[in-house]
Amino acid sequence: MPGKNLSREEARDRAAIIRVERYRVHLDVSAAADADRSTFRSTTRVSFACDAPGAASFADLLAPEVVSVELNGTALDPAEVFDGARVALPGLAAHNELTVVAECAYSRTGEGLHRFVDPADGETYLYTHYEPADARRVFANFEQPDLKAPFAFTVTAPAAWDVYANAVAERVVEEGAVRTWEFAPTQPISTYLTAVVAGPYHVVRDHYRRELADGGVLEIPLAATCRRSLAPYFDADRILDVTKRGLDFFHEAFDYPYPFGKYDSCFVPEYNIGAMENPGCVTFNEEYVYRSKVTEASYESRANVILHEMAHMWFGDLVTMKWWDDLWLKESFADFMGTFAQLEATDFQDGWITFANQRKAWAYRQDQFPTTHPITADIRDLEDAKLNFDGITYAKGAAVLKQLVAYVGRDAFFEGARRYFKKHAFGNTVLTDLLDALEETSGRDLRAWSAAWLQTSGVNTLTPEVARDAEGRITELAIRQDGAPLRPHRIAVGLYDLAPDGALLRTGRFELDVTGARTVVAEAAGRPAPALVLVNDDDLTYGKVRFDEHSLETLRTGLGSLADGPVADGLPAPSLARALAWSAVWNLTRDGLMPARDYLDLVRRFAGREANIGVLLSLHQQAGLALAVYTDPARRAEEAAALAECALHELAAAAPGSDHQLAWARFLAELATRADHLQLLRGLLDGTGRIDGLAVDQELRWSFWLALAANGAATVEELAAELAEDNTAGGRRQHTRCLAALPTPAAKAESWSAVVDSDALPNALVEARIAGFNRAGQRELTAPYAGPYFELLERVWAERSIEIAMRIVGGLFPRFQTVPETLATTDAWLERHPDAAPALRRLVLECRDDLARALRAQECDAR
Repeated sequence: MPGKNLSREEARDRAAIIRVERYRVHLDVSAAADADRSTFRSTTRVSFACDAPGAASFADLLAPEVVSVELNGTALDPAEVFDGARVALPGLAAHNELTVVAECAYSRTGEGLHRFVDPADGETYLYTHYEPADARRVFANFEQPDLKAPFAFTVTAPAAWDVYANAVAERVVEEGAVRTWEFAPTQPISTYLTAVVAGPYHVVRDHYRRELADGGVLEIPLAATCRRSLAPYFDADRILDVTKRGLDFFHEAFDYPYPFGKYDSCFVPEYNIGAMENPGCVTFNEEYVYRSKVTEASYESRANVILHEMAHMWFGDLVTMKWWDDLWLKESFADFMGTFAQLEATDFQDGWITFANQRKAWAYRQDQFPTTHPITADIRDLEDAKLNFDGITYAKGAAVLKQLVAYVGRDAFFEGARRYFKKHAFGNTVLTDLLDALEETSGRDLRAWSAAWLQTSGVNTLTPEVARDAEGRITELAIRQDGAPLRPHRIAVGLYDLAPDGALLRTGRFELDVTGARTVVAEAAGRPAPALVLVNDDDLTYGKVRFDEHSLETLRTGLGSLADGPVADGLPAPSLARALAWSAVWNLTRDGLMPARDYLDLVRRFAGREANIGVLLSLHQQAGLALAVYTDPARRAEEAAALAECALHELAAAAPGSDHQLAWARFLAELATRADHLQLLRGLLDGTGRIDGLAVDQELRWSFWLALAANGAATVEELAAELAEDNTAGGRRQHTRCLAALPTPAAKAESWSAVVDSDALPNALVEARIAGFNRAGQRELTAPYAGPYFELLERVWAERSIEIAMRIVGGLFPRFQTVPETLATTDAWLERHPDAAPALRRLVLECRDDLARALRAQECDAR
C-alpha cells in the first residue's frame, strides 16, 4: 500500500530490520507570524541501525518540498527518492545517519504544526498534534509506534515567544529578533508523542515534590499555559491543583515515578480533540478555559480529561502498544483510570454516574453499528487507526476494565500494572503482555475472559424475568442474556420499593455471575416482589438493561424518585441507580421498543427533579435527538412545543444562579421556535427582560443569537455587531455558526460552498459552518443537498486531510432527512462504490445505520 496510508504489514517489515537510536530535529519557525509564509524549515538527523545491511527501506515525510537528503554522507536526489509521502532509503548499512532538510507546511486543519492567528490581538500561536501519524508533516521519521527513540528538538522562533517541548530547555540563545531553544533529549518515545508548542503564551508555573519509597525525592516543574487574550479567564490554580492531586494518586497506585521530567499543560486553539498525552507537554483544547459561567459538570469533565491524559504517562507513553491493534492498551485504561482517579483524588465524586450515563451511551451506540469491532481491533492501516479512536476503544474498553478490576480485585489489578510498567518500561507491548502480568498477580486465567470481552464485538442485553405468587412474593428471579456471543457478567441486581416519603429506595441487592442465556438469582426466592428490579445495579458490567413490565410501569410514574439515599429538598440525591434507569429507557427508545413520545414524556415529568447536572445535560441532549429523528413526523411539532414549554417552566422554577438554571436556559434556546419564546430570548439579550440569577454572559448570548438566527429573527447586521463586541476566536466560531444557521437558501448555499468547494477555512470554522448548516429544524432548506452530498464523497476523501474529510462526511450527511428515500440513496451509493476507501465506507455505513434506526423509531412512535 504505497503513499501516505502506511499498512500494518509495511510497519511490521520495517520494524523487523530498523532500530532507531536517536533523532535530532531543528524547526525554524522564526517567520511564522508572516501570513504569506506557508512553510517552515525542518531539518532532521536520525541515527538508526539496520539488521539487514544492504536492504532498502523508507522514512515518512509529508511536505511540499524536500530541499536535500543525505544518507551516510551521500547526497540523494530528492526528485528520485521523495514521492510526496516517503523518502526511499536504498542500500542501508549496519549503522546509518540520515539527514533530511524540508520545507514543511503550516497546518490549518489541526494536523501537524497548526498555526493560529488570534483575532483579539493579532498574535500568532503554534502547536503540534500528531496522533496517529502526523509527526511526518513536521519532520522526517519512521512513523510507527514501535520504533521508539530519544528526541532532541531545537526550535528557532521569534524572540518574544516562548517554546515548549517534551523535555526541558537546556539552552536558549537570543540573536536579534529570534531565539533558538535547545531542548534536552527525551526518554525513548514514539513519534506521535513528540510535541512543540510556540508563541506568546501566558504561563503560570508551579512545582510538585514527592518523597519516594527509596528515600529519594521527585521534583517535577509544572506549568499551565494559554493564549494571552484568554489569561483573564484562566483558572490555572484549579488546573494545577488537579494535576498535583493526580500525580499523588498515580505515584501511589503505580509505584513508578513519573519518568518525563517536567509536566506542562498547554491549552491551545482550534484543537481537534479534547487533549493529547504528549509526555512532558500535554496539549488541551482551550475550550476548557471557560470564558463564561459553566456548570459543575464542565469542571468535572475537565478534571477527568486532565487525569485521563496523566494516566497515559504510564499507559501509553512509558509503555506503548506495538501497533494500533492494541490501542486499547492506552485509551481504554486512560478512560477507566480518569474516572477512577477522579473519585480517589479529587472532590468530584459523581464520576461513575457520569460514566454510566454518558461514556457508556457512546459505547452502546458504537457497538451496535454494522462496523463494530472488538476492543482489540484489526487495524490494517493508518486510516483504520484514525477511525478507531471511538466509543469502543475508549468507553467500552473502560467499562470492561471496570469489570476486570471487580473480577481480579483492586489490589491484584494495580500490582499487575506495577509489574507491567517495570518489565516493559520504554518498550512496546501487545495484549498478552498485560494479561500475563494480571494473571500472575490475580491467579486467574484471563484467556477466556479476554476472548469473551476483548476479542469479540457486540453488546449483550440483560433482562429480568420475575415470577410472583398470589401473595406477591418472588417465586423465581432470573436474568436472561441476549446477543451473541453470550459473555460472563459480574453484576448486581437491585430491588427497589417505595418509601413512605415517596422515594424509590433500594431494599435488596444480590451480586452474582451471569453466565449463559439464563441465570437464576436463587437468593431472591421468597422475598416480597419489589416495585422495581434493576439489573446491573452499581453498573458493574457492560450491557444494555431491560425491565420486566411491572418495573417499567414503576419507572413511568416514579423514575424521578429513584434514589440511592433519602430525598432532600424535593430532589433525590445524585443517584447511580437513576442514571442507569435513564440510560436504559434511552436505549429502549433508540432500539424502537419505547415510543419517543413516552421517552419525551419521562423527560418532561422527571428531568426537572434530576439533581446530577451531568445527567440533566445528557437528558437534554437525548431529548433533542429523540425529538429531531425518533419522533413520528406527524406529532413532531406538538412534541416540540410541549418540550419547549417544559424548558420554560423548569427555567422559571430553577434556583437563581444555579447550574440547573443555566442548563435549562440553554435548552430553551435550542428548542425555541415560538414567537413568545424568541421574544424572551431577545429581551434577555437587550436587557429589557430579566430572569433572577441568570447571568447572560457572552457564551449564553451566542446561544440566544443562534436561536434567533435559525428562526429568522436576527439580521446579519445584528450578528456582525455581536461579533464586534466579541472579536475573539470563540466569537468568530459562534458568529460563523449563526450565519450558517440563517434560514435562507443563500445562507445554506454559501456555507455548503465554503466547506466543500474550498479548503480555505481552518478546522474550527469548518466545524462551525457544518453545525449551522445541518439543523433539524431546517429540513426543507437542506433537502436539495442530499444528492450532491453523495456525489462529493470520493472527491472530498481524496483531496482533503483525513480530519477534515471525516468532518465533512459525517457532518453533512443528510441525517435529518429521515425518510425512506434517503436510506435508499445511501444504500445505492454503498452498492455502487464497493471499492471506495474502507474508512470512507465505514463512515457512510455508520451514518446509514443511524438513519435506519431513526426510521424504525419513528415507526414505533407512530403506532
